[in-house]
Amino acid sequence: MATIVFLHAHPDDEASGTSGTMTRLSREGHRVVVVYGTGGEHGTPPEDLPVGATVADFRRGEAEASARVTGTERVEWLGYTDSGMHGWEQNGHDGSFHGADLDEAAGRLVEILDEEDADVLVTYDWHGGYGHPDHVKVHHVAYRAADLAAQRPRLLEQTMNRDAMRRAYEEALAAGDSDKAWDPDQPMEDGEPLGTPEADLHWKVDVSGDIESKRASLACHASQTSDVGMMLQMPEDLFVAWFGTEYYSEPGRAAGMVEGWPFADLDAG
Repeated sequence: MATIVFLHAHPDDEASGTSGTMTRLSREGHRVVVVYGTGGEHGTPPEDLPVGATVADFRRGEAEASARVTGTERVEWLGYTDSGMHGWEQNGHDGSFHGADLDEAAGRLVEILDEEDADVLVTYDWHGGYGHPDHVKVHHVAYRAADLAAQRPRLLEQTMNRDAMRRAYEEALAAGDSDKAWDPDQPMEDGEPLGTPEADLHWKVDVSGDIESKRASLACHASQTSDVGMMLQMPEDLFVAWFGTEYYSEPGRAAGMVEGWPFADLDAG
């Protein structure tokens, strides 16, 4: 059995990005741990938020529910506050993840990595997929923590396949379905396009066999109607097309994307 730690920025990021992989790892007997940098304080306030509860309190409960779906055995929090989108004044607020001292934040993660004797640490690509300040911070914190850990874990970067999204975009345009067309090459708020070019990817992971788990994981975060709500409204075939594959880059690995399982060499107990 191996231990794989997933570092995510906010509750629900694991559901859309890596829940298929997490489900399979758990099913194969590995220990899965998820760590969140923030409580997602700037998410959508749920209509049924209990009196006296905060958005972060509510979203913690959603994260725990998602963990039960994916088989994740431990949920941890680095304790920072959601920094908001690129350019928001909250980026610089006291306690924001974006503004956190790198070594301090990495140290909090190292405690978990060392407790777990983590074999693999899953983070984001260098610009967090789309430039969100907290996602970018996840990348830097993970790499620093890996360097400081007693046992340096293998690193994987979860990302999106920009070329695959472009192909879907062009197919939608050709079909006259402009409502579903979203140009992945347009710059995000940080000036960078979405995801990673296919030439820089190393792993294409088919998670369609666990697609119902992925949808159920997303449904645990139903309070986030602006993004999760949109995903859950997708017809089944479209949902599989967009979320049935998860992509990873692996630093130090030879170039070339492999359609397979990045964890095949881990011994399940």
